Amino acid sequence: MKSIVMKAAIAGISLIALFTAGCEKLDVVGKASVTSFQTVLKNIHREITTDEMTGGWVLFSPDQSARFIWSKNYSESPLHDVMIVFEAQPFIDAGLELAKLPEDITVFDGMIMVGTKLGQEVLTYKGEVTPIASYEQIVNLKRSSINYHGALDHYGVNLANGNMFEWAKDMSKNDKDMVFVLNPEPFIAAGVNPNNIDGWVFTKVPMDDENGKPIEVDKILKPFNLL
Repeated sequence: MKSIVMKAAIAGISLIALFTAGCEKLDVVGKASVTSFQTVLKNIHREITTDEMTGGWVLFSPDQSARFIWSKNYSESPLHDVMIVFEAQPFIDAGLELAKLPEDITVFDGMIMVGTKLGQEVLTYKGEVTPIASYEQIVNLKRSSINYHGALDHYGVNLANGNMFEWAKDMSKNDKDMVFVLNPEPFIAAGVNPNNIDGWVFTKVPMDDENGKPIEVDKILKPFNLL
């Protein structure tokens, strides 16, 4: 009997060890995403400032036509905690009827916003509140929102509903250092011809489905090479 109990205990310890090892392996992605995101911030050639409307940090694209915003404090974010905001006119010129967009896509001052709420937590910081410290809060508290896109060698923040903000794992080996990624479906349903959006690319993107099977999905992309 003692032998059976001992074997069961050993088996349990082994399972815990495997689970812990798996978590540590996943955390490698989280930690590496922090390093690569910091590299992007250093190479954006524009000061990362606070967005007046959301109170979060704002990273502008090189042409200033789009921006990625991430919250400093989830309890204070008025709408989303992570989001991308971009110029509406290219979509309007491609046929967009603003009134036909779903309620979760916001239009204001000639801009379109897509994003998601991560939580309601009051974020606390050990040191100074900086852009990279706020990104680390996502990694530490909302790890499932951080993805690695193997086909493009990108890390990214999931903005929900098929929308993403991605950046290169290694900018020296990638010609798409920063990419704004949109799900085309709601825009097509609102009248947009996705092939006619100035400054954006409508294409099929390779990725893995929920079972790890390679698939291709339609996306609207706005990529930038920073180096």
